[in-house]
Amino acid sequence: MDFATTPEQDALVETAARFADARLVPFYKQREREGRFDRPTLEEMGRLGFFGPELPDQHGGLGLDCVTAGLVLEALCAGDYNIGQLLVTISLAGTVLVRNGDPVVVSPWIREMLAGRALPAIGLTEPGGGSDAARLSVRAVRDGDEYVISGEKTSTTFVTQAAFAIVWARTGPPGGGAGGISTFLVPMDRPGIEIGEFEDMGGCAAGRGWMNLDSVRVPASHLIGPEGKGFTQVMQGFDYSRALIGLQCLAVARQSLKETWVSVGERSSFGKPLASHQGVSFPLAEAETQVHACRLMCLQTLWLKDRGLPHTAEAAMCKWWGPKLAFDVVQTCLLLHGHGGYSTELPFEQRLRDVLGLQIGDGTAQIMKLVSARNTAGRDAMSG
Repeated sequence: MDFATTPEQDALVETAARFADARLVPFYKQREREGRFDRPTLEEMGRLGFFGPELPDQHGGLGLDCVTAGLVLEALCAGDYNIGQLLVTISLAGTVLVRNGDPVVVSPWIREMLAGRALPAIGLTEPGGGSDAARLSVRAVRDGDEYVISGEKTSTTFVTQAAFAIVWARTGPPGGGAGGISTFLVPMDRPGIEIGEFEDMGGCAAGRGWMNLDSVRVPASHLIGPEGKGFTQVMQGFDYSRALIGLQCLAVARQSLKETWVSVGERSSFGKPLASHQGVSFPLAEAETQVHACRLMCLQTLWLKDRGLPHTAEAAMCKWWGPKLAFDVVQTCLLLHGHGGYSTELPFEQRLRDVLGLQIGDGTAQIMKLVSARNTAGRDAMSG
């Protein structure tokens, strides 16, 4: 594995970092108060190629590798964690649509999405299913040249800001397994869609809510791939997005560490800089070590994906360790800022609330450990 970055990668990451400093950092708290993203900023990000840079150029992407997409995401998330949530969702949605959809149908949506003009929502989780993504009750029934979709989705990020949703619904027999699930592109202006937003403790700019589909009709052309292949599509997509999520959270931890090293170097106690006390510097050194190790694992997972090599277990490791480690590191940084760190004037409390959400969303640590164990020991060894 080559750890060197190319001049092209460096230039794109530097552009993203400058954008984050100028356009994201100053408005991190404002976006939380408003509970949404401002569209001019998103459209500027689209013009700069920050959304889905790994997607093919024929759909409006840059055709870059997944490692580069991860590095760009890192640079932007250092300024605003919630922007990273949008980047991950766009990459997941784009990957599913490009790989499986009819180009005539999906390309216009992908182009609008990458331009920052059409936000996607991921309609997978249901109230009764939780982490069991194969246990879906939302139904899609073929009716001539249309499908009629009915049921409720929950814990759907961007649902109140989205132009379209990718919805997974059961087209096979009720109560069936993963083989009866299909994928649909559902425009959010279709009659029969009702949405609502939850009052969450973090991730407010992205928003999380529910979507009720009451006999919503979509053209049969909006079926993404063959019937019954939806579960495989989303699981393949998760192998990518889980590595991105790890980097998203770690970017917040790295930025918090950077700020804390400066703070403990400038403040003093007992006649010496705080950084000279091992009780201060050692926890930070330990955090730097763990963040560095987890980041390398996330980048290696993307490197494996770029080469078409198996990376399911590695992606699951990124997903459970990255968010937990980031939360622990941000908490350490908050404490080392003393009483100032406890105030809302500094960003640590918001970062804590934000990164906590991904210890639940997109697969809990328990599910990720199960995925990793099954890929290591074998599914038969884990059943009993």
